[in-house]
Amino acid sequence: MSDFETVIYRKKDSVAYITLNRPNVMNVYNTGMRDELYQIISALKDDSEVITAILTGAGDKAFCAGADLTEFLTAPDPCLARQIRWERDIWGLFLGLPQPVIAALHGYVLGSGIEIALCCDLRIASDDTQFGLPEVGLGIIPAAGATQTLPRTIGRSLAFDMLLTGRRVDAMEAYNAGLVNKVVPRDSLLQTAENIALKIVSLKPLAVRKAKLALLRGRDLSLSEGLELEKKLAISVLFSSNGNS
Repeated sequence: MSDFETVIYRKKDSVAYITLNRPNVMNVYNTGMRDELYQIISALKDDSEVITAILTGAGDKAFCAGADLTEFLTAPDPCLARQIRWERDIWGLFLGLPQPVIAALHGYVLGSGIEIALCCDLRIASDDTQFGLPEVGLGIIPAAGATQTLPRTIGRSLAFDMLLTGRRVDAMEAYNAGLVNKVVPRDSLLQTAENIALKIVSLKPLAVRKAKLALLRGRDLSLSEGLELEKKLAISVLFSSNGNS
């Protein structure tokens, strides 16, 4: 998977590294990146060698500064664009990954950048990170899940504030709100993410996957339904070589 133009993909020690690679335009998300991420995540989903993944952005300025509006707002055929989007549900595919995904965030994390980060399970931010949702100011609304995933992560009040005013949030406010798990100096960002990844790799892979599944599926269930799901998943792990496979 070395022939992509907008994403770099590599594997090392059971960890997959996915790097958004349009640094000259602050890694804005375009149709090429969408298509390449779709291929990568589709393959990653079925890759038993990969236990966890780290998602980063190339360059110094941004993890991802949003969507490339010159492409997404000027599709020649709206019906065709909608059909392609439906067939290539990158966000649903991302959220369905069985492996835990760690986002290493720096610089600008705006619009689609936040939406990509919210598809990840753990988010580590460098101390220079700025989060924002500028869509309403551009006459549009988020279309890749932020209106649903953001309030589920940080609560409705702050989500309304960010969405309706376009106000940017710095790394420490994001940490205090629960948007990120940890804030670290810029020069230790990747190492911190790798340390977390290696800790996950050291655990039982099946148990890790089932624990993630329990959290994700249980989020939209009642407590009693969630407890029943947890019970079933725990039994499945128990009778599968103690989570080794």
